[in-house]
Amino acid sequence: MILYFTGTGNSRYIAKRIAEALGDELLSMNDRIKAGDTSPVTSDERLVIVTPTYAWRIPRIVRDHLAETDFPCARQAWFVMTCGSEIGSADTYNRMLCQAKGLVCMGTAQIVMPENYIAMFNAPHVDEARQIVAAAQPSIDRAIAAIRAGQPFAPTRNNLYDRFMSGPVNPVFYSCFVRADAFTVSNACISCGQCARRCPANSIVLRDGKPVWSENCTHCMACICYCPAEAIEYGKKSLGKPRYHFESLQTSPKTIQNTGGHSMQREFAFLIVHSMLHLFGYDHIQEQEAAVMEGKQREILECLNILR
Repeated sequence: MILYFTGTGNSRYIAKRIAEALGDELLSMNDRIKAGDTSPVTSDERLVIVTPTYAWRIPRIVRDHLAETDFPCARQAWFVMTCGSEIGSADTYNRMLCQAKGLVCMGTAQIVMPENYIAMFNAPHVDEARQIVAAAQPSIDRAIAAIRAGQPFAPTRNNLYDRFMSGPVNPVFYSCFVRADAFTVSNACISCGQCARRCPANSIVLRDGKPVWSENCTHCMACICYCPAEAIEYGKKSLGKPRYHFESLQTSPKTIQNTGGHSMQREFAFLIVHSMLHLFGYDHIQEQEAAVMEGKQREILECLNILR
């Protein structure tokens, strides 16, 4: 079983890579957390948890969900953590969680992926983000190989700095920085509701067509990075910064150099149709939603007679 949580797609991408390579089932913690579903998860003995790094540990929202969920058949757990730079001594806390769950911790793999935390840092532009993802492939392959062989991951760095960041800094970071009151929305908002649908913590509601944030925000950055109108800001900290989500690497016009036989006209038409469907409330977060959206895309392109 491959269990994942994602804010802007990095962890989902890696979870899918692992699931495809190992032939394992993929399960979204986002969906379960949003639905308040803590029912037991039945899997084989192997459990792989793919998650971002928040303040040098796994996100608290993930920790709490795992703590409240039973895994009756699981015996071993591998953690794969995406990060913009480093995970500190997160492995120490992952091992504590496993011990509490009666699981054998097989270690933690660090995978550096494009930064999305624009409430504090800068996200990369598309070309740089693609280079970061390309550089991550050997680390992903090594993680897959270890899991397939039933071997533990190589130990992660655990020096004084790492212990300090994952230890005392983590709770201070949450207390001082993980707040929703700095989120604002401009008149550019188109009331599509995508921010509320993507929020795993159910922290966003629409009032008069505009998002309003509650205090249980987990700072996943899904709302601000997926907003199709770029109408959301985080105070002044996000002003002028690129918005990053993994799908942008696949749909940016820069990718239309190798189009699989499609014309430039078809590729640009696809991008426009895809974006407009998002504005009308369609999405591809879940498989059923994706099937509906892809069907609509094909139908519209066929009506326009733009096939190649």
